[in-house]
Amino acid sequence: MTSEITLFVNPTAGRGRGAHAAQPAASALRAAGFAVRTVLGADAADALARARGAVRDGTGALIAVGGDGMANLALQAVAGTRTPFGLVAAGTGNDFARALGLPVRDPAAAGRLIAEALKEGRVHDTDLGRAGDHWFGTVLASGFDSRVNDRGNRMRWPAGRLKYDLAMLAELAAFRPVPYRITLDDGRVHEVEGTLVAVGNGSSYGGGMRICPGADLTDGLFDITVVGDCSRTTLLRVFPRVYRGTHVDHPKVTVLRAAQVEITAEGVTGYADGEPLGPLPLSARCVRAAVSVVGP
Repeated sequence: MTSEITLFVNPTAGRGRGAHAAQPAASALRAAGFAVRTVLGADAADALARARGAVRDGTGALIAVGGDGMANLALQAVAGTRTPFGLVAAGTGNDFARALGLPVRDPAAAGRLIAEALKEGRVHDTDLGRAGDHWFGTVLASGFDSRVNDRGNRMRWPAGRLKYDLAMLAELAAFRPVPYRITLDDGRVHEVEGTLVAVGNGSSYGGGMRICPGADLTDGLFDITVVGDCSRTTLLRVFPRVYRGTHVDHPKVTVLRAAQVEITAEGVTGYADGEPLGPLPLSARCVRAAVSVVGP
């Protein structure tokens, strides 16, 4: 493996934490003897083209610095290759880093861990989800949670997590369950009036909400959490339990497992790793060992 590695940086992640995280991470990597090249971009498309160029040119590893959105962008460059992927988590949610057991908001520690792992060959294969030609590491969300994302993305104020908390309250007032058709790879079809359907390669989204608590990054299967036709009162009562993962014990919640799933519903947008994929229907499959991750 070449000693030159690439830092793939989102300077705006976590309200500026991405820019501040790059320097201590780079310093830790250089102190371990690595040559570090930093890649930015004028926009997401330009940044991805540059990251793909680094992978194509044989970089020793692609290390994303930022949040789940930056990790997702980096996955589009490294998935399906043998280029190791690392993550210096400096965003708002950082769910993929948590799933991988990596430090969160401690860029120097993340840099040291990545340097040590690269030197010792601690690189392990991890599953990814793929919807169309788009890879994702954590959760494909659809329903109430994706509507909150839709509304939050339209809001210019406030910043950070508070924006999405306010968006959730606004959506709660207006939300009604919608008819879903869920088709699994073994031919099973589930038709439900649903509040949300979450397809989990990883267990959490939204900064630690364990929507698919049993998801395993190495088993080749999705955990699919289906929340049925909850009233607003029930949703308010059940939703806080998602942080502990105990919502799956509620009678309105069903967990399915499959390597491939198609979700159909009218007027619902799908989000993967917090990034919009487009309207349903969407199909996703779990791809075994799709990316080589540098980590503990």
